[in-house]
Amino acid sequence: MGCTTSVVLFKGIRTVFERNCGYICKQQGENNALEYTAFSLPDEDSGILIHSSLAKPKLIEPIDYENVIVQRKTQILNDALREMLLFPYDDFQTALLKRQSRYIHSTVPENAEKEAQSLFVTECIKTYNSDWHVVNYKYEDYSAEFRQLPNKVTKPEKLPVHLYEVDEEADKDEDAASLGSQKGGITKQGWLYKGNMNSAISVTMRSFKRRFFHLIQLGDGSYNLNFYKDEKISKEPKGSIFLDSCMGVVQNNKVRRFAFELKMQDKSSYLLAADSELEMEEWINTLNKILQLNFEAAMQEKRNGESHEDDEQSKMESSSSSFDSYYPEITKSTREAEIKLKSESRVKLFALDPDAQKLDFSGIEPEVKPFEEKFGKKILVKCNDLSFNLQSCIAENEEGPTTNVEPFFVTLSLFDIKINRKISADFHVDLNHHSVRHMISSAPQQMMNGSGDGSHRIQDTYETMLQYPKQGIFSVTCPHPDIFLVARIEKVLQGSITHCAEPYMKSSDSAKVAQKVLKNAKQACQRLGQYRMPFAWAARTLFKDASGMLDKNARFSPLFRQDSNKLSNEDMLKLLADFRKPEKMAKLPVILGNLDVTIDNVSPDFPNYVNSSYIPMKQFENSTKTLITFEIEEFVPCIPKHTQPFTIYNNHLYVYPKHLKYDSQKSFAKARNIAICIEFKDSDEEDSLPLKCIYGRPGGPIFTRSAFAAVLHHHQNPEFYDEIKIELPTQLHEKHHLLFTFYHVSCDNSSKGSTKKKDVVETQVGYSWLPLIKDGRVVTNDQHIPVSANLPSGYLSYQEVGVGKHSGPEIKWVDGGKQLLKISTHLVSTVYTQDQHLHNFFQYCQKTESGARALGTELVKYLKSLHAMEGHVMIAFLPTVLNQLFRVLTRATQEEVAVNVTRVIIHIVAQCHEEGLDSYLRSYVKYAYKAEPYVASEYKTVHEELTKSMTTILKPSADFLTSNKLLKYSWFFFEVLIKSMAQHLIENSKVKLLRNQRFSASFHHAVETVVNMLMPHITQKYRDNPEASKNANHSLAAFIKRCFTFMDRGFVFKQINNYISCFAPGDPKTLFEFKFEFLRVVCNHEHYIPLNLPMPFGKGRVQRYQDLQLDYSLTDEFCKNHFLVGLLLREVGNALQEFREVRQIAISVLKNLMIKHSFDDRYASRVHQARIATMYLPLFGLLIENVQRINVKDVSPFPINPSSNSAKDDGLNLPTANQLVTPQKTVNTLDNNLPKDLFGVISGIASPYTTSTPNINCVRNADSRGSLISTDSGNSLPERHSDKSNSLDKNQQSSTLGSSVVRYDKLDQAEIKSLLMCFLHILRSMSEDALFTYWNKATKSELMDFFTITEVCLHQFQYMGKRYIARTGMMHARLQQLSSLDNSLTFNHM
Repeated sequence: MGCTTSVVLFKGIRTVFERNCGYICKQQGENNALEYTAFSLPDEDSGILIHSSLAKPKLIEPIDYENVIVQRKTQILNDALREMLLFPYDDFQTALLKRQSRYIHSTVPENAEKEAQSLFVTECIKTYNSDWHVVNYKYEDYSAEFRQLPNKVTKPEKLPVHLYEVDEEADKDEDAASLGSQKGGITKQGWLYKGNMNSAISVTMRSFKRRFFHLIQLGDGSYNLNFYKDEKISKEPKGSIFLDSCMGVVQNNKVRRFAFELKMQDKSSYLLAADSELEMEEWINTLNKILQLNFEAAMQEKRNGESHEDDEQSKMESSSSSFDSYYPEITKSTREAEIKLKSESRVKLFALDPDAQKLDFSGIEPEVKPFEEKFGKKILVKCNDLSFNLQSCIAENEEGPTTNVEPFFVTLSLFDIKINRKISADFHVDLNHHSVRHMISSAPQQMMNGSGDGSHRIQDTYETMLQYPKQGIFSVTCPHPDIFLVARIEKVLQGSITHCAEPYMKSSDSAKVAQKVLKNAKQACQRLGQYRMPFAWAARTLFKDASGMLDKNARFSPLFRQDSNKLSNEDMLKLLADFRKPEKMAKLPVILGNLDVTIDNVSPDFPNYVNSSYIPMKQFENSTKTLITFEIEEFVPCIPKHTQPFTIYNNHLYVYPKHLKYDSQKSFAKARNIAICIEFKDSDEEDSLPLKCIYGRPGGPIFTRSAFAAVLHHHQNPEFYDEIKIELPTQLHEKHHLLFTFYHVSCDNSSKGSTKKKDVVETQVGYSWLPLIKDGRVVTNDQHIPVSANLPSGYLSYQEVGVGKHSGPEIKWVDGGKQLLKISTHLVSTVYTQDQHLHNFFQYCQKTESGARALGTELVKYLKSLHAMEGHVMIAFLPTVLNQLFRVLTRATQEEVAVNVTRVIIHIVAQCHEEGLDSYLRSYVKYAYKAEPYVASEYKTVHEELTKSMTTILKPSADFLTSNKLLKYSWFFFEVLIKSMAQHLIENSKVKLLRNQRFSASFHHAVETVVNMLMPHITQKYRDNPEASKNANHSLAAFIKRCFTFMDRGFVFKQINNYISCFAPGDPKTLFEFKFEFLRVVCNHEHYIPLNLPMPFGKGRVQRYQDLQLDYSLTDEFCKNHFLVGLLLREVGNALQEFREVRQIAISVLKNLMIKHSFDDRYASRVHQARIATMYLPLFGLLIENVQRINVKDVSPFPINPSSNSAKDDGLNLPTANQLVTPQKTVNTLDNNLPKDLFGVISGIASPYTTSTPNINCVRNADSRGSLISTDSGNSLPERHSDKSNSLDKNQQSSTLGSSVVRYDKLDQAEIKSLLMCFLHILRSMSEDALFTYWNKATKSELMDFFTITEVCLHQFQYMGKRYIARTGMMHARLQQLSSLDNSLTFNHM
């Protein structure tokens, strides 16, 4: 940075001398004449701000961008850098991304779309089948801050190591100090007690240890206090206290007499104690003396460096002049070669800037991903073995393995005792040996075979692979230690549970018992093989904690005998609640056996598994030997935060028979061992078959026509726990129903009666049915239904019409038609909703063709009812619901309908945000949203209708709660507008039209209106509703920025002017933050450079770019032609007259934008950077206007306390406006000491410290430009005014400071350095012709101020040496600690 400045000074110094020798010589006399009129203000008034007027700056009307592009087409096309002036043709495009799925094929059944008749079902299927619709912006990577540029320069390698004179001198001084310290340095040694501590509070008398201390000075002049166990100090010390880090030494007698404390920089301390008070005082005095010497040495070094200045300077001048006189050509060529070599090999200037190297992730938007299936904690459950103590060989020849003597069946599921419910579907496992499986005869074929009503997605090759599952994957959304894996064990029906379990509970010799049980089991399996009975249960915990860590060491509990009176899930939950109470579990009867089931985590690439609909994953091997794993459905809690938008087709109904009360029935003679057969039918005709859509059990087909619940022996009021899983048809109708058939099963196989009498196994003892659709929705939850003794044709049409009267067939009701059967259903569907409001809305839309023929009042009623929609339903069907709402919006014929649609969308968006699910909204906008095809005669566009509705909702008379939500979450609506605009342009081929013809006049008006309506909310609600105002401001900025891509750019410029016009000087800090955040976002547009048209606007033909009339100040013409950069520089100029926080924000926006230009690989070449630099040349004028606030040459390591400074800024005293104060001439400025001081600084010999910081004074603004009158320029006030009138911007009124606000307080060091970095970047990037042109056209005062700024660059960025860096760090820490102590000295002026 110093080198760049030096090159500029060498180039310009001759121009300065040639033009200004007389001017420099006469300065001394003028300075003397000024002295008597000048006076100094007290320090507390040094930050005075004079407000002549707080009027808003004049707005500059932008150019008509589109017309300029057309009119200057030839000039632009002939420009060598035309890519910097034109937007690319392929700037954006729409694309269709293939929806990625984890399945081999689509989850939607093949004929589902044809079968679907309901609008809701149809739209859901469309959602799951559709691909992703995205809008791609080719240069979007360039539309954020510099840290997010695609090819941003990585952190540069370390600069080459150079050896500087200042460090060489320091090394010599250290060597000399090392020798001197051994002779005359301060030393002291003696015994002290050292406290074992870091805090004096914790130290006790016993913790003190006696140690020998030795104070020693090191070679660099610093001191260490070493301590040893004895007086042999030649050994390695036990420890050291570095006094460079010590902030003070104070007496501390709290713990021990004669103790003192060394306070360190890191707020720790060392507690030492002497044997006497005298020794203590000697140590304290000695240590404080060393600290004082260190402090004085650092301050002296800061003021050091002027002693050899004159000699070295004169030597340099004489050698330089003599060399130049004898070898002028060699000198010139050598210099040029050196400058060229340096400029080509240097790293980018901003790459060395600390701010550019900071990691800042605040501006990075979260990555938006498409909707995808999400699961909770996945657990792999492996079922290995079930073995009982009672075993035998079941083969008649007793050849074969020893196995269980009868088949058993295991059902696994998860129970959560915290929320008191079952949280997963059942996983059925058959662990029997294949010889045991053959004991059961196959089930009746008519119940299994038939048309594949439910197996439309299951290929025949999978049938055998899916028959005997052993591995299942459970998912748990909310893991915690109170979730249990429960195993229920069943066997073939034989008799009572107690009787059947008795042989398994004895531990005596079991050979005879096994044979007896085997004999009975074979008979039962042959006769009652399709009926099951409860037998035993076991449980185990899954998780160690709520983080989801699996408890792999846990084992299943003993196998407890099932109690026939405690079968239900509610009873199971009560048993599990006592699971950790040994005294209660010990009372349960135990069956001797072991269930071997292991659990494990599931790896992301786990292969060969199917989902709950048996659809295989992509990592699937189609082989009969493949071990298939089954995903088990999780019953996720119905709360929004655990819900996700559905992405796949799933349509399952779980049926749970609960209880049958048959003890009072008189219709049947025998009805005790009651079996329930469940069927799903689509007709009540006499010969209709049930649908084959019930999921089968292991060993059987995948889908069956019926399923049986477990049978309780000799129970007239049986309870059930079975779960029947049904694959529902895509389209349900009124005839779909569940049919329950009750059978009395004869368990007695006695041969006492006649052998000729047929053995009747089952007798029908009743029927019951449940229509599945009620009011268009699937019936769920608990239902109580009556039982009939007969089943006539058309039974569904039976209906009570009065007391004792009915319509439909005659039905004989059991027990007087009482509701004897209790069942429960649970729907897990992604195409059917249980929400009445959502169902009604879609139903009405279907009746009226999506609102096209809707009655406004009726539709508004249904729209308003959607506010009552359940949160989890809203999230689950989010894409489908939003798509339908936007469809209604485009077809609405009344404003009231459109506004109410928008209100519903606002409600949905707000709900998602409040639940922390806004990522789903981002996914929807980016991937799922698709504008409806535009038909001008029929439908409207989403972007226009939504803009109009937003305007209505933002009106002051509208509901403020809704408008606040719209403000807070406005990003969603603006993003939808943007995507709708992009899709509209491309799909209707309007992207080829001129910009001003792409959108209708009504849409332009709507955009302008919504901007104007939004602004009062932003500027007036920032106190009451800061988050909403901030979000709305940022969203509006992002929308305006993207409008540059689609719309008339001149129109967009006007919207920016409309925005800026709502702000004024003196606004609160928050509004300044809003304004500069807006400018930051807009100026980060990927085509910011072409938007500013960096090209000549002069009249006539311009042959060369270097012949241009370049703008070096912010004229109205410049701000009009180069609108964005002109606006930004004007706002930065105005902000420099505000208080510190505002200045910092403004400077940061400008600097970050220039850093972005520097790192942008599209403009990496020298010519590109030079062209960009011309846009920022007016920054020279802005800096010159503030030259005295920048002219701080003391690079002090002790910045002024920010709190005190801001207090000055905020509480400024305003003198009377007509007070005229003439600035005092400062000493040692550039103009009257140029030959001596300037060359000294360039050569590196002159002192980096000057006393040129002027007294700060205030003056009345007498300049026509409202510019700052430099207190350091050397001109009298009248001459200064005269110079300005003939400066570069002659006959042009500058618009830098429209508010006529003048400040005279110095800028912060950080502010100065940031501005100087921008200044140096422009100097380094601009062409030499542009620089020389500036020097030739600048006035004398402007030229001198320019070199004052350049000199300040040398001081601000000068390398001060290693010692200085180390010392200032130590002094800064010490002063910070001292300033925090009460009654301590502060060092404000060094």
